[in-house]
Amino acid sequence: MLTDEHFAKLKSFRITAFGSRLREMVADGSLSQMTTEEVIAELICAEEEAKYSRKVLKLHGAARFAQPTACMEDVIYLPDRSLDKDYMQRLAHLNFLEEHDHIIIVSETGCGKSFIAQALGNAACRALKTVRYIRHPDLCRELNIARKANTYYEVIKAFEKVDLLIIDDFFTEPVPEANVTDTFEIVESRVDRGSLIVASLIEPDQWHMRIKTKTLADSIIDRIVHRSLFIDLTGPNMREHLAKMRA
Repeated sequence: MLTDEHFAKLKSFRITAFGSRLREMVADGSLSQMTTEEVIAELICAEEEAKYSRKVLKLHGAARFAQPTACMEDVIYLPDRSLDKDYMQRLAHLNFLEEHDHIIIVSETGCGKSFIAQALGNAACRALKTVRYIRHPDLCRELNIARKANTYYEVIKAFEKVDLLIIDDFFTEPVPEANVTDTFEIVESRVDRGSLIVASLIEPDQWHMRIKTKTLADSIIDRIVHRSLFIDLTGPNMREHLAKMRA
């Protein structure tokens, strides 16, 4: 007979989900209706699912999403919104990550570019990919602080090594030249090694207006645009739409 001591040992072996599922099966009587092989398979699946969930939760936390609940299942496809469902579902398969391609999302304020960027990031976490989300102004600020604290290389390496880096509000405001160089280094480091999702209020051909040095501007745009898939969002302000729905 299985006792609390047995279940405690399973917990000490760090197979908690295995033990919890076994306890449930004993309690509901299903254990006696299954073969030994079926019981073992059920318990292995329970432990495997629990380990997967813990990994996803850890990756999700490390991504630092501004909208942690954003997911592809909740993307809203309105008739007057320029968003193709089939195209978005293909992106959600994450083939662009395997090819080290990028995604550029452009829209006016409120149209949902940040939500979609983070929803794709959430999908990447579910696929056990490392992800980091950050607004471009916050990226520049974080690197400036690291520069003063002599931790610049450690911080920039952390941005460079993730499978998917999501930069929101990309060049929506003028950027100091030192931070333009930082941005170039990060973009350059991802060529054939990692993917980017950049969300911006302005089209890539207008990023020059935010970058004083033409050479750097050309280099950044060249390395992103020529390997990118595009999402040009138009349509209603989604914040207003959702507020009306809630009302």
